[in-house]
Amino acid sequence: MEIIFATGNPNKLKEVQLLMPKNVKLLTLKEVGFNDEIEETEKTIEGNSLLKAKTVFNKLKRAVFAEDTGLEVKALNNEPGVYSARYAGENGNANANMQLLLKNLEQKKNRDAQFKTVLTYINDKGKATQFTGIVLGEIIQKPTGNNGFGYDPIFKPAGFKKVFAEMNDTEKSLISHRGIALKKFLSYLKS
Repeated sequence: MEIIFATGNPNKLKEVQLLMPKNVKLLTLKEVGFNDEIEETEKTIEGNSLLKAKTVFNKLKRAVFAEDTGLEVKALNNEPGVYSARYAGENGNANANMQLLLKNLEQKKNRDAQFKTVLTYINDKGKATQFTGIVLGEIIQKPTGNNGFGYDPIFKPAGFKKVFAEMNDTEKSLISHRGIALKKFLSYLKS
């Protein structure tokens, strides 16, 4: 079975490939000749996920899935949320995003947060289905660890002593928001 994964993010691709069963071949946008820029113009994570999948499906008419992920921090009214990748500006600088988030949390006692991924699958007939993965946790005081990407150096999942950036890829993918959404998607594909 071949499915297009609508992402240009090599880190997301690597995480998803780790969990894909051998009978599912992931095709990248580059491999299928999709080079258009997809503007994330929706106001929700669900909306952006659907937008990305629909954009690719409408052009290629093939099975595709896309995902959108956001970090939601309780004390900041669930910011950065849908703007997680561009929190500190349109250039999408992960370090600048992290620093701004930590600065905005300086006077806050509550550091509860959650990572949320919404994966949208559109089958070859055009039917869309969404799967959500959420992992609860907290934002630590300063970045640590060298693995992962985005906010991984400051996000410690509930029940764990280390942040995502201190976990290896396999450890993280077993408990992550993206991993949870992907597992739901894969069990849907099997049924």
